[in-house]
Amino acid sequence: MLRPSIPSPGTALRQQFAQGTVVLPGVFNGISALSATKAGAHALYISGAGVTNAYLGVPDIALASLNEFAAQAAAITQVAPVPVIADADTGFGEAWNVVRTVLEMERAGLAGIHLEDQVSPKRCGHLDGKAVIPSEQMQEKIAAAVSAKRDPNFVLIARTDARGVEGLDAAVARANQYVEAGADAIFPEGLTSIEEFKIFRTQVKAPLLANMTEFGKTPLISVAEFEEMGYEMVIFPMTAFRVMLKALDESYALLIEHGTQAGFLDRMRTRAELYATLDYPQYESETYRVG
Repeated sequence: MLRPSIPSPGTALRQQFAQGTVVLPGVFNGISALSATKAGAHALYISGAGVTNAYLGVPDIALASLNEFAAQAAAITQVAPVPVIADADTGFGEAWNVVRTVLEMERAGLAGIHLEDQVSPKRCGHLDGKAVIPSEQMQEKIAAAVSAKRDPNFVLIARTDARGVEGLDAAVARANQYVEAGADAIFPEGLTSIEEFKIFRTQVKAPLLANMTEFGKTPLISVAEFEEMGYEMVIFPMTAFRVMLKALDESYALLIEHGTQAGFLDRMRTRAELYATLDYPQYESETYRVG
């Protein structure tokens, strides 16, 4: 049901990853957040690609605005009683833009965000042709983000895309520079093997977030393997989105071909199941009295 964001969600997330690897399924709107939490998720990740693809129907090339990202984040945190972190792209600009990004995203009830060191407009982290800004410029963005925190436990994650541009050693060096600038955790994007994840773990003394996306440069690695390596967080940004999109494509094609949905009712959530996900009966039973 609608509820205020949990108190100090950043504290809640930090408590979780202090106990072991946190699994963060990717969500992109309120109903996906409800589905994930009712399936047992203890934390969530708002995928920038998911929000951009679902809301605007365009590629993840920095076409969604800060206000659109923050609005989706607020809708999700109002219904999901777990800590939520979000993609914040490149911070939507330079240092002062990053300050506003942190203010708006924290106001939206998030536990934290990640900022990346790509140039803008950015590219998907698993595509070729990326470019990164100078590390000193990213350090300035991180310092600006730290200064904007109202809750000191808001988790600021610095993502580096340097592995695919400058090589693994440069990516590790950037990660350590970002920790020195004040980042609470590091997100190494586009690593290509378990061995590279292990190198990051041994050479970066900060909490680490791994991206377990599909069909990219990173092989599929289990949460158990990441836990053994000592990673604090693993995100699955587009897993549910891709499953959903395949189901959408198939259902629209069948409906248009046959002119009826009768042949695929067994693939649907029933009305009762949808209402259960939405907590519909609780909304109907809630009463508000004055005095």
